[in-house]
Amino acid sequence: MIPESHPLRQLFEDLVGRHYAHEIGIRDPQIVAYVSHLLAEFCDTDQLYKIHDAASRPLADVGEMLLESDPVYGPAPSFDRERQVRKHIGDYTLFFAGMFPESINHFRLHRHRLENLIEWIKAGKESYYIVSKFEHFEYAKVAPLFASLSRNFEECVYGLNMVKNDLQEMQHPIVRHGEELIM
Repeated sequence: MIPESHPLRQLFEDLVGRHYAHEIGIRDPQIVAYVSHLLAEFCDTDQLYKIHDAASRPLADVGEMLLESDPVYGPAPSFDRERQVRKHIGDYTLFFAGMFPESINHFRLHRHRLENLIEWIKAGKESYYIVSKFEHFEYAKVAPLFASLSRNFEECVYGLNMVKNDLQEMQHPIVRHGEELIM
């Protein structure tokens, strides 16, 4: 895990805060903090693939994660496990749809790629909604945050895509902005 005092965390918070506030109009400090923390957390692949099946195999497929989250007909032993997996599905789909939309599938046909992206967004949005319904006991304080993440899922994805673009520009020593050359 990246320490709280690491400059990368501040970079993520600055980029997410700026794009969310100025381009998409999300000025909720809880959402900005959550998404920027998510970026730092997912720098560690163990966190990115922390959901495992019964055979201790890390799950990277959203469909398999959805099956894993089912406490009634699936292997989830409790509703707490459902919440844990659903929260991860929301995080995972938000991260990949915003930062690496091109990696969501490997189809060559644009129509299939778009359909798959839409399904991912639906799964993430629905998962955050389900997490928001865990509104009692230790989950009461964070339930409204997940309701907001669900309502604003598409905007959060779009904002993360802007963050990704900024990070890509920062990788190059020379960045061209319109007619201006910056070194």
